[in-house]
Amino acid sequence: VQLQASGGGLVQAGGSLRLSCALSGLTVGIVDIDWYRQAPGKQREMVAGISSGGSTNYADFVKGRFTISRDNAKDTVYLQMDSLKLEDTAVYYCNVRWVDMEYWDKGTQVTVSS
Repeated sequence: VQLQASGGGLVQAGGSLRLSCALSGLTVGIVDIDWYRQAPGKQREMVAGISSGGSTNYADFVKGRFTISRDNAKDTVYLQMDSLKLEDTAVYYCNVRWVDMEYWDKGTQVTVSS
């Protein structure tokens, strides 16, 4: 199983980015996928998740700004991030869980500037 996250970068506050997590070796429709983030000096925290059944959940600090979705045909999960704030700066990680297995990608940097 391999995860490939992409889409990070530098954006001004108020702007948007879309992260992608492409999955190989498993199908997105059968796994639970979460996006996490970790800012310097802080613990890793869950941002948004989508279950195998399609249910979504969000951390309070991104509700109304971020949207998680998936494309089953492409085995890819997306995190659309709008109205970005300085405090959204972090390394974002894609986490996949299936049965008793868990996988992480290497992370993608998101930097929000003023």
